[in-house]
Amino acid sequence: MGKFDGLLLVSDFDDTLYDSHHRVPERNLKALDYFRRQGGRFTVATGRAHRTFSPHVHLVPIDVPVVLSNGSALYDFRTGEMIYETFLPDRVREDLQQMARAIPTIGFEAYHLGIETYHDEDIFVYNPNPITDAHMKKVGTDYEVRPVSQMPVPWTKAILQQDHPLLLEVQRWLLERYGHLYEAIFSNPYYLEITKKGSTKGGMVDHLVSLLGIDPGKVYCVGDNQNDIPMLARSAIPFAPANCAQEVRDWGARVLCHCDDGVIGDIVEILDKLY
Repeated sequence: MGKFDGLLLVSDFDDTLYDSHHRVPERNLKALDYFRRQGGRFTVATGRAHRTFSPHVHLVPIDVPVVLSNGSALYDFRTGEMIYETFLPDRVREDLQQMARAIPTIGFEAYHLGIETYHDEDIFVYNPNPITDAHMKKVGTDYEVRPVSQMPVPWTKAILQQDHPLLLEVQRWLLERYGHLYEAIFSNPYYLEITKKGSTKGGMVDHLVSLLGIDPGKVYCVGDNQNDIPMLARSAIPFAPANCAQEVRDWGARVLCHCDDGVIGDIVEILDKLY
């Protein structure tokens, strides 16, 4: 028995648990070791898909299933089991093509708007741009370029990639017309992620908490961007690193140290005083 028995700590991966130098700070590892020795359980909720998170799962001790693809999947890396998964409606291909036709200022060719889609373990890209290439380099995988109409369905998610002001326009357009079908949420200023309506990190954290039989009042979450807000809303104390997006600050998260300085260490110190 330990002071953190019954607690679940859920962390975003990129720019939260994983720092700007693409590593997990030693302070985070020491904090997680103490947290887990005292009975706490830890997992990750990431926008990354199974294929792009798998190479990193060994970097931290994970006790329970991981939330993947911005809440479109719940996967147990200990058993190799996909516990739960949601998919975009098949009409997403036509809806995204219609978006491009309806907004000439963001035409794919003119603005090099890249669409990155996740289908099983394959990643298909339409009209890749430098942001797409940088993202693929960061996550360490390759992709296949295809016309949108030739990308096999179903997809767990799509990513629209371009400069932020343009993506804000795209987000408004999508939600005004298809807000009943899709979530359209930023994981960073250059990635607008599309998932099935209701498929968010928060929704999948709820599913995980129910599956584990954990008291929702003992769940603590940390994240840095707009796509983390749905799970921060479920957190007993919503935490964010100092490098978080302005939307997260404005929403009201408790801002701690920068991800490079080991924000998990700050959280465990706070919990150590609470319990």
